[in-house]
Amino acid sequence: MPLQFVYSLKDFVTDVCPWSGNDPAVTSAPSKFDVTIKAGWTDRMKKGLFRYPLCELQTRILPGPLGFVAQLNIQRGVVRRKPQEILSVQQEFNAKQFNFNKINPDEIVCEMIRGSDDVSDSGELTPPCRMVVLVNVSPLEFGHCLFVPDPPRCLPQILTRFAIQVGIESVLLSSDPAFRVGFNSLGAFASVNHLHLHGYYLDHELKIESVPTKALVPAKGFHRLLTFPAGFLFYAEAEHVEAVSKAICHATDFLVAKNIAHNMFLTRGCSPDVQREKHSCLRKGVRIAVWPRLSCFGAKEESAFNVALCELAGHLPFKNKKDYELTTEKDVTDIIQMYLLPEEEFYRLELQLVDHLLCL
Repeated sequence: MPLQFVYSLKDFVTDVCPWSGNDPAVTSAPSKFDVTIKAGWTDRMKKGLFRYPLCELQTRILPGPLGFVAQLNIQRGVVRRKPQEILSVQQEFNAKQFNFNKINPDEIVCEMIRGSDDVSDSGELTPPCRMVVLVNVSPLEFGHCLFVPDPPRCLPQILTRFAIQVGIESVLLSSDPAFRVGFNSLGAFASVNHLHLHGYYLDHELKIESVPTKALVPAKGFHRLLTFPAGFLFYAEAEHVEAVSKAICHATDFLVAKNIAHNMFLTRGCSPDVQREKHSCLRKGVRIAVWPRLSCFGAKEESAFNVALCELAGHLPFKNKKDYELTTEKDVTDIIQMYLLPEEEFYRLELQLVDHLLCL
């Protein structure tokens, strides 16, 4: 039987130290969540359950104002399982294809269960729910796990309110600002049509944690990112997770209904309501970026630079040494721009989402 990680509101880490290099004086102690994920992931690596051993990845910061974090991970492009062919954002689950009910049970790190004695935003008791955490056997980075809501339900790769909420909660359970969570929709380079989120540790600061925003529907925590790449931002602190999760799901349901592909990235970050110097603000809450984008259907080419949740957030996994060494910030922005919605279409969508969220 998998290890059960039972948590409640009291386990959320409300104050995470800002990025401080290797200064131990301002480094937070590992939380119970971090210990569980890191120890479980390391144990599976030692047992040889991964497709390749992941040593410390060669990393460089691309020169330029966007601070892209480039990493070289050749093996992921060589031995990773072949991605499924995707034809629609709304594609139904297919039990004949690979899904997370077919994995080796030893790959499961734990089951996350929200305690039944917690009170929700609405004042009601929160029922216990089940999120299975398993290692990604073709890891991007240290601790790379997949968060799969109740796998036997065979949910397609379409966000649910529960998946979003646990994604936010997992970031709040971590005391390490390096822990990130993300989601690729179908048509946005999701490789498996079985609902899952990615979680991993990237020990580098990303601009998305502190870039300025414009408030669109402040009551729902909804903002527009004011820097490249064009997208939206939600923000949640511990006491507002349920309400913000509901708003995000309302927005992503709208995108799915219109067959608009999208990526989501969750990270500790500054409140968009407070403008401060980037190194002076504690990461009390979670920034949730959502990028609507042009769809890419068919099977993705694993050796290519595919624009998904990592790339949009400023983390660039490269699968060959030449691209890793020679690619410039302009090269990256030019590629990403090809996948973004045209400006007129983006602003039209923004108005539609504002109206949609005001009706929530």
